[in-house]
Amino acid sequence: MRRNQALHAAALALPEEERADLAIDLIDSLDGPAEEGVEEAWAVEIDARVTAWRAGQAEVIPFEAAVTAARERLKARHG
Repeated sequence: MRRNQALHAAALALPEEERADLAIDLIDSLDGPAEEGVEEAWAVEIDARVTAWRAGQAEVIPFEAAVTAARERLKARHG
């Protein structure tokens, strides 16, 4: 039996959007502070990707295809 069974049950009873918000908050609480320079590095990466996309130099696939491929990779890993 779970130590916090009542808390767990209450969390699962929340509406979907509130469960998602709670999940994000819980995950964020485990991550700790971001390393210095991470935000700036991501900004540079995003700018480079947008520039490549605008120049027609990036391979672009539809969202649905990306999700399907990701699910297949996860299924292959975890059965």
